[in-house]
Amino acid sequence: MVSKEENILFAAEKLFAEKGFEGTSTREISKAANVNISMISYYFGSKEKLYEKLVEYRMNEGQFFAKDILERTDINDWQKIEKVVDQFSGRVRHQKCFYRIMQREQLYTQNPQIVEFLKQTKMGFISMYSQVLESGLKKGIFTKNPPIYLLHATVSGTLFYASNAKEMYKEFLNDPDDDEVFDEKYYTELNKHIKYLLKDLLGYEENK
Repeated sequence: MVSKEENILFAAEKLFAEKGFEGTSTREISKAANVNISMISYYFGSKEKLYEKLVEYRMNEGQFFAKDILERTDINDWQKIEKVVDQFSGRVRHQKCFYRIMQREQLYTQNPQIVEFLKQTKMGFISMYSQVLESGLKKGIFTKNPPIYLLHATVSGTLFYASNAKEMYKEFLNDPDDDEVFDEKYYTELNKHIKYLLKDLLGYEENK
């Protein structure tokens, strides 16, 4: 069940993605969430605090799935990398509104709290990749040791660019499928492509 607080957050997320922080009013948020405008003050205090809470909420989700994968003992280090790509790709695909907000924030934000959230999340992912790479090198699963910050940039940069360019590629491919069918094919192919790049960067061979 979605709580009242989450209901407001999700309604605000769609509006912030469409209209930006400055272009969205608390009245619009309350209307979209079907709550009295006073509820925004009750739960968050202000529009700015609501915005910060949304970023914190989504960022914590991302950190949780990464931590969960890192702690698994039933899969090897390459399979952990695969899980991260699948989960990250799924979030970019299904949480388009939030990632639209985040890409805008990385370019224009002046809110120090948001800047800190973004930095800590990126540092968390880099730390996770570092731990998996170090473990995989020790076990002989990986044979190459690429710059870890560039490894993260390869995954996130490819995902964001490909996600933003999806409609253009659909037109380029002259694909007649509806959006849902094309989405499934597109992200499946995108995941395979990223994993292929990572295999080469990490020196991983499936059948060695």
